[in-house]
Amino acid sequence: MSILICGSMAYDTIMVFPDRFKNHILPDQTHMLNVAFLVPEMRRNFGGCAGNIAYSLKKLGGEPVPMATVGPDFEDYAQRLDKLGITREFITQLDDHFTAQAFITTDLDDNQITAFHPGAMNEGHRNKVSDASGIRLGIVSPDGKQAMLDHSKQFAAAGIPHIFDPGQGLPMFDGDELKALVEQAHWLTVNSYEWKMLSDKTGWDEQQAVSRLHGGLIITHGGEGSQLITGDGETRIEPVKPEQIQDPTGCGDAFRAGLLFGLDKGWDPVDACRLGSLLGSIKIAHPAPQGHEMDPGTIARRFEAEFGHPMPA
Repeated sequence: MSILICGSMAYDTIMVFPDRFKNHILPDQTHMLNVAFLVPEMRRNFGGCAGNIAYSLKKLGGEPVPMATVGPDFEDYAQRLDKLGITREFITQLDDHFTAQAFITTDLDDNQITAFHPGAMNEGHRNKVSDASGIRLGIVSPDGKQAMLDHSKQFAAAGIPHIFDPGQGLPMFDGDELKALVEQAHWLTVNSYEWKMLSDKTGWDEQQAVSRLHGGLIITHGGEGSQLITGDGETRIEPVKPEQIQDPTGCGDAFRAGLLFGLDKGWDPVDACRLGSLLGSIKIAHPAPQGHEMDPGTIARRFEAEFGHPMPA
């Protein structure tokens, strides 16, 4: 069976400024800021939450079905999906919008200046969960606001369990909207910063959130691992030490791919989170959100080595 991944497909243009922004921005002149940075190093990555999750899920041997809206500039990405064997059936092309794009300039201190153009992503609500058949698990990841609201309702109405993954889209929602999105979901996944923001907006603590979820709450803490909180209690998921640290972009999406894979297989959620942790550590050792290569056999061996028992079937 297939996993429906509702979210963004995007291009990420990464530029490296071989100096420090602070050496070129005059603090007393920010009211009339006009600066230019020479960026001799630039790369364009395939990204977007739906694309990143689908990539890792496919590498695990899963059946990802991304659902997104894109523009006529999507052709290169479309060819990549075809090469990977990821379906484009529910990726809708809109001729009057660009595909979502992020333009990120990084300096030598790892400071970033980002401009994000949502483009076709803002029209994601044109797609409907009911358009896809044979789906038994889904995720609502960062997308246009109306798409996230609609797709969450549609999963719930269809009786399809899903993960709510607000990510960088969280600031778009007020407290009441977040409460509804959580109550419709089976699982909520956030990092520690996002959890603090969601908790402040809803007024809920961890137990109050868990009491409204059908499954549980997962809070990731970067290199410190993650928490799995359900009605049965809390489990701390130990981090997997990466071989090296190259690029954190897309690590959260890799984690969610592992989580989805395990939940779809009916694993104990603890093992699903462990797989997510393993994938995040693999991803961070490689550049770009879809730059890590892996296969099911290698993952199974790594899982057993890291956690001391075979990866569930």
